[in-house]
Amino acid sequence: MAHIHLPPGWRIGSGSLTRETDYWNRRRFIRTAGLALGALGLGPAACRRSASSESATRRQPADPLDTIPDTPSADLYPPSRNDIVGVDRPLTDRRVAATHNNFYEFTTEKAEVWKNVGPFEARPWTLEITGEVDRPGVFDVADLERSIGLEERVYRFRCVEAWAMTVPWIGFPLHRLLDRVQPLSTGRYVRFVSFDRPDQAVGQRTQTHYPWPYYEGLRMDEARNELTLVTTGIYGSPLPKQHGAPVRIITPWKYGYKSPKSVVKIEVTRERPPTLWNDMQPQEYGFYSNVNPRVPHPRWSQATEELIGEDRRVETLPFNGYGEWVADLYDEEIMSGIT
Repeated sequence: MAHIHLPPGWRIGSGSLTRETDYWNRRRFIRTAGLALGALGLGPAACRRSASSESATRRQPADPLDTIPDTPSADLYPPSRNDIVGVDRPLTDRRVAATHNNFYEFTTEKAEVWKNVGPFEARPWTLEITGEVDRPGVFDVADLERSIGLEERVYRFRCVEAWAMTVPWIGFPLHRLLDRVQPLSTGRYVRFVSFDRPDQAVGQRTQTHYPWPYYEGLRMDEARNELTLVTTGIYGSPLPKQHGAPVRIITPWKYGYKSPKSVVKIEVTRERPPTLWNDMQPQEYGFYSNVNPRVPHPRWSQATEELIGEDRRVETLPFNGYGEWVADLYDEEIMSGIT
């Protein structure tokens, strides 16, 4: 779908983001220096203390902004911004976004997710793509970042719980990845599966009533829409673990649970795939789950939303403000209820 947009005066400038290349270079230097000291023969006891200290740091993040996994593609960040869509809201504060996360694999307490992600090993990471495609395969995420290329896009992010953020995501359109595997004409849907590591994710280990791993799905035309983003970064950096490192899907016109985190598998299917929340509570969570102020959740209104970190509510926009890009994908029946 082709669109031409003239940038309005209120658009957020790319200079508002902080470059973090020096930060990542420093981390690589420290890690390399540590290995060199070990090679100089500081002794088994020192090595054990170092390993123990590293393990403790990994398992207990000291700060919500210190949860970014090391990545060989760190030099790609921050990329250029693509102002394909405009957003008339200021960016959500980075620390606020890092401490307000729905990620049940770790805990149901939003403010506590970052404290539980330490044991999670988010690199290296591969993405399997299979199903109704001509060229299935297993792809290294760092290789995809480098070969497809990254861009930043500022999107509104709307949770089904009626709160919202404005986030500078980094990634590439999903259709570019699908083009690589060449879906067959029989492939009508795209299914996503997240990680399953109860030894590293306490929520998966203790909340066994959820049918882990997390699974979601889109119709093929939704998946190929220009706004659907394979997301590997945020706020100029690779994704922190609590945001779904190292790769998640963002569909900004849908409620947040339609954007699965820490994805390990993408499958192109003939039939509409089941989705976790629709399977668990079909009366509350539909397959499409487009942001719609006219259709209340059975337990609360969707007419307004709280802007996290700003202590104010605003009116909810149909399709979260992205109707120009996606409204023609749906008929009135889909938009009139929980479907």
